[in-house]
Amino acid sequence: QVQLVESGGGLVQAGGSLRLSCLASGGTFSLYAMGWFRQGPGKEREFVAAISWRARSIDYAEPVKGRFAISRDNAKNTMYLQMNSLKPEDTAVYYCAARPGPTIATMPDEYNAWGLGTQVTVSS
Repeated sequence: QVQLVESGGGLVQAGGSLRLSCLASGGTFSLYAMGWFRQGPGKEREFVAAISWRARSIDYAEPVKGRFAISRDNAKNTMYLQMNSLKPEDTAVYYCAARPGPTIATMPDEYNAWGLGTQVTVSS
């Protein structure tokens, strides 16, 4: 079972940028499709972005299209989320998740490994 650790969260002003990282260990990273999810205050966990194991398929939630970019470096066992033009409504705990196999997924219950999350706070 792969273990995941997120980093890169923090406090940023609206319009700013952050890059989140997700470091995987304990498994063969290149055999997992990966995803980013977030959970804002009082909200359910929601899909943000996903990437297939060879990065040939990528999907984004509508609210982040054009502002966020997901990528991965299989040689470094790391996935990234570049977040630009951040808005206060992007404030949430951001989680990375892994699922074995090549195909991406957008529902939390399709992933079987999760990190503990990293807080992103966007001030207005």
